[in-house]
Amino acid sequence: MEILTDRLSLRPTRPSDVPALFAVLGDKQAMRHTAHFETLRACRRHVAGHEWQRRRLGYAPWTIRSLADGTILGWGGLFEDPFDPGWGVELGYWFAPSAWGRGYASELAAASVAEASDRLRLPELRAFARPENLGSCRVLEKAGFIRQRYVPELERHLYRHALARQV
Repeated sequence: MEILTDRLSLRPTRPSDVPALFAVLGDKQAMRHTAHFETLRACRRHVAGHEWQRRRLGYAPWTIRSLADGTILGWGGLFEDPFDPGWGVELGYWFAPSAWGRGYASELAAASVAEASDRLRLPELRAFARPENLGSCRVLEKAGFIRQRYVPELERHLYRHALARQV
């Protein structure tokens, strides 16, 4: 299922998307606040693990494309991490440096919160951000997340968003 925002197309990741995603997820500098992938094969494995979660749970990170020209800008959305389970449903996003500072992360976060609340009816979301990643911290706070605590083993702040209950 594709979700459209004002400027973005959010759709399940296709195998053909992975090389373009690897250009982002394999960029050590762009991913300095999170893990990056050394090889295209590792990136494929990671994306496949999340797509397995989509089939099982009904959600996983989307390929994020520009509506203006179809360019793949990044990867992100809702997920339960198949490689580090136990944190609950998270919001995460990884964008190409060319997409930074344009409000795309905020647009993705708003769409993800709406999806979690309206369609999935989840009680809460979580997210992580390194303290020095001020832009990501601002995106989460703007989307309604509240910083809970610092998680030393992850070197990140844990954020929580209590979603409104639908009656």
